[in-house]
Amino acid sequence: MIILNKISLKFGLWFLGAMLILEVCLFFFLHTSIVGSRIEEELNALQARGNSHRDVLENAYNKETLHHIAVMEANAETEVIITDLNQNMIISSSKVDGEERKIISKKIKKVPRDGLIMETRWKSEKYISTVTPFSINENQQGYIYMFRSTDQIQSLISKLNRHFITGAIMIFFLMIITILLLSKVLITPLIRMKQATEKLSKGDFSVNLPDMGNDELGELSRAIKILAEDLKHLKEERSEFLASISHELRTPLTYIKGYADVSRRKNLNQAEREQYLGIIYEESEKLSDMIKDLFDLAKLDRNNFVINRMEVELCSFLLSIYEKVLPAFKEKGMDLKIYSHKNVHVMMDPMRFEQVLFNLLDNAIKYSEPHTTTCISMKREKGKILIEIRDEGHGIPEEDIPFIFERFYRVDKSRSRSTGGTGLGLSIVEELIEAHGGQIEVKSELGKGTTFLIKVEEMIE
Repeated sequence: MIILNKISLKFGLWFLGAMLILEVCLFFFLHTSIVGSRIEEELNALQARGNSHRDVLENAYNKETLHHIAVMEANAETEVIITDLNQNMIISSSKVDGEERKIISKKIKKVPRDGLIMETRWKSEKYISTVTPFSINENQQGYIYMFRSTDQIQSLISKLNRHFITGAIMIFFLMIITILLLSKVLITPLIRMKQATEKLSKGDFSVNLPDMGNDELGELSRAIKILAEDLKHLKEERSEFLASISHELRTPLTYIKGYADVSRRKNLNQAEREQYLGIIYEESEKLSDMIKDLFDLAKLDRNNFVINRMEVELCSFLLSIYEKVLPAFKEKGMDLKIYSHKNVHVMMDPMRFEQVLFNLLDNAIKYSEPHTTTCISMKREKGKILIEIRDEGHGIPEEDIPFIFERFYRVDKSRSRSTGGTGLGLSIVEELIEAHGGQIEVKSELGKGTTFLIKVEEMIE
């Protein structure tokens, strides 16, 4: 919780900092633009007022008109000074101070008829000012200077600044509230997922996370739930696997220990002793095979099971398998047939694939009766090679088919010594075929036999 609170704090501070920078930049731009626009409006209004006085003077230039203009400006927020061409003052609307004298004393070369802005520095100067020329009978007679105190402008700007500051404070608090809500929306799911992962780390896989939508948080939530289910399944499989190993190892060890104790009796005849020693040897062989299979599975699980692929001509490879296992089929009174095509090449590890086929054929021997036939065949189908092992044995119940490749799973629940293997053979078969990039399928009908289909890629020359 402390870690996530730190994350929430960091997220909030980072987001707040970013928004403050954005807000400051935005407010600075808006403030500068509004102030600039406002000053420009004031100067344009001042210039327009001077142009208006120009029009009045040009229509009736006399003392009454001059006095009227001065009286008008005396009652307004602006001031006017009218001068002749030599910038000597004719009349003013108020007492002229030093700042105004400095402005009207500036030399003027040529002023357009619509006027000219004389002073714009509202921050440092007392007045902003414009000048407009006026003419009588098309002869220029003088200038109309218009003034506006910058105190009024600064007062207006101060009001504008207060509005900006008020708005900034309101936006700041709105941002704080928004960030708190957003942090809660984003961080609360993370807290729940952290709690879920803590439960997983303690071995509690009862994770219950709500649906969080289709965004990244939702995908993470679903991934954690899938992980919890996988870990739960893995734990159950491990428990079952350990229980199965314990049982499978206990069975031969019980036989070995029991018959070893019996064999030590002095009153046993030689025939009985040899029988018991034979059972001990047989169970030792089974135990050795099981340990070898477990080592193979462990290597496959760690992905360090070496597959040495090479180009193999499949027909000759299957014939070599056929010749090796044929005596075992004849010994049980069974028939073994092979159907294959020549010049079919695949990339495989011959030793590992031989292990696969031996395992499948050994099952056919164990679970078939005398005078039945097992077939090895090979054919092409949709760019793949199908190797088929079909027997006429006992078959597999339909409800057992989905589980036959699981470790230690046996269709024969009796685990008799005559047919009971390690229960790992088909698991190793599936792992080896998948390591070759192939697939294995099984079809079976109880009482009629079983067919294993192995699909591998054909090597095209």
